[in-house]
Amino acid sequence: MRTKIVHEDRDILVCHKPAGLAVESAAIGRMDMVSELKNYLKSPYLGVVHRLDQPVEGLLVFAKNPQAAGALSKQLQQNTLNKEYYAVVCGKPDKEEASLVDYLQKDNKTRMAKVVKKGAPDAKEAVLEYHLLKTVENSISLLCVKIKTGRFHQIRVQLSNAGFPILGDRKYGNQTSCELSEKVGSMCGKSINDVALCAYKLEFKHPVSGQKISFAITPDTGAFALFEIG
Repeated sequence: MRTKIVHEDRDILVCHKPAGLAVESAAIGRMDMVSELKNYLKSPYLGVVHRLDQPVEGLLVFAKNPQAAGALSKQLQQNTLNKEYYAVVCGKPDKEEASLVDYLQKDNKTRMAKVVKKGAPDAKEAVLEYHLLKTVENSISLLCVKIKTGRFHQIRVQLSNAGFPILGDRKYGNQTSCELSEKVGSMCGKSINDVALCAYKLEFKHPVSGQKISFAITPDTGAFALFEIG
């Protein structure tokens, strides 16, 4: 099983999704997180509360019963299920800390999103905050990112639009970031095939006990190997 279980009790599973593994796959016969976990649990039920893009790694919480699923989904809607991300980006932001506010429009045909003007058809507000942690070689930066809204490809689109696309992101990167990704791949001894974005921290109230719990992981492969995180 490629999925790593970080925590399990009678109501929830907290798991570490590796980059490249889909949470749910539409392709018949292709293994994904949900399939792996249902096989592990020997149960047809698994409540999917939130997701990560296939090329992104990080922490996810799943519900083992409908009651837990409802309580966790409510926290997600109320923005009290808190997630923090590490992102390795091309360039160095001018500000060490900033809030980005954009309006995103999703194209269902291309499965991509883009920044549009406020008031554009189907445009949704997207808000994130970032903090610059470190820059190496004056061209590669590690950011800590917190999202205030949960939009499709939000972090990838907003950081790219701000001028510092995430390494390994072929959808939203530019020529410079793609060339830098190749260079970093050579430095790390392994191609940067996945998006250098990791949902490293997850914090929420247990759906039954109400106790606040927190989980964290430390990414150390690909572009993250350039930094000492921790």
